Amino acid sequence: MKKKLIALGVAGALAAPLIASAQGTHVTIFGRIQAEYATVDIDGRGAQTGILDDAAQSRWGLQVAEDLGMGFRAMGRAEFGFNPGAGTTQTSREQWVGLGSNQWGEVKFGRVQSPFKDFAGGHTIDPFAYTSLHANGSGGLMVASENGLGSGDNSFANSSARYDSPVVEGFQMSALLMAGDAKKLDPTRNPSGFGGNTSNSGGEDGEWDFQVAGKYSGQFDALGVNIFGGYSRDNVSDQMKGTFGVKDDEEIWRGGALLSFADLRVRGQYEWVNNANPFGGAASCTQAAAFGTFNPALPSQSTDGGRGQCNSAMNANGDGYLWFAGIDYTIGNTMLIAQGGMGHANNTGLLQSKDVENITAGVIHNLSRRSSLFGGYQRVWVKDKNLAAIGQDADRNVYTVGLRHDF
Repeated sequence: MKKKLIALGVAGALAAPLIASAQGTHVTIFGRIQAEYATVDIDGRGAQTGILDDAAQSRWGLQVAEDLGMGFRAMGRAEFGFNPGAGTTQTSREQWVGLGSNQWGEVKFGRVQSPFKDFAGGHTIDPFAYTSLHANGSGGLMVASENGLGSGDNSFANSSARYDSPVVEGFQMSALLMAGDAKKLDPTRNPSGFGGNTSNSGGEDGEWDFQVAGKYSGQFDALGVNIFGGYSRDNVSDQMKGTFGVKDDEEIWRGGALLSFADLRVRGQYEWVNNANPFGGAASCTQAAAFGTFNPALPSQSTDGGRGQCNSAMNANGDGYLWFAGIDYTIGNTMLIAQGGMGHANNTGLLQSKDVENITAGVIHNLSRRSSLFGGYQRVWVKDKNLAAIGQDADRNVYTVGLRHDF
């Protein structure tokens, strides 16, 4: 008996520092598990079917918060992704530490999402974000840059500082600065890819990438209005200049709106891209957004057996635009969705012009507050003169049904 009491006493003494260090700090375990039975059928390459989560929705992580007093709080987040059905190892998602205040807003330091992804448009207006029916990457209606400055699935900005302001009279702004002296590669990408450095974040000779966005939200009787816009600049380093014709900095302008009336929502977004950066910029897609690897020299040509595409990519160092529009209607626990749009890449250098058109129809049914079923169909028409020159047709059909659970 005495030995048991001594053992309990020693265990209690060892645990005391852990309990004390947790006082005032709130740690939340969160996550999401998703799997889809999806068929991706690209003309000329055959259908690829699997029960997977190639759009990288599944994740788990820790959210940490501590009350510092005087209205301030310390925050932290560590998040990792995985792919049920594929047996893949964990990949890095958001990983940051920050400070917040209801009066002054929030600032985060580390690996963060860009305002183009989770603040102004992007995934915030796409009900099918993180599914095989998404509107970026293979869907082709939003930029899905590897460097995290777009709205690509599993796309994050490394070595960054991000500030989100408080909401004032319905207005809010967000800004991202990617440090110029931190040459960091996205750990989910192969650093020996196209040009030897496909996922450069920042750079070794002092360029600073940044992004700013603003939005307004208001309710006028039964009409809800959400308007947003933003600007993104991916500065080209001296190391990049002259490589594959890279000369100028990449710029993206974005604007859009979401209007709601009772159970009906209408939304749209437009992006203009100038001088798309081939080194992880708007001339690229994350692997999750494109459902696999692809040949960056011909972004819409898959190299992994026919499943991957990157239809949102502009031609390297070229210009273009993408627009997206959709409507959804909620009946009880079920949302009916129809959306589509197009992307156009101007010809530049040896690369010819490309047009991508997309229509998507589907449904999301909430089984509970944490579980949902979804499914639908997507048709993509690709008119890529680069592929036509080598006798390939890249039109695609996507059929999917999936199950998602949040915890």
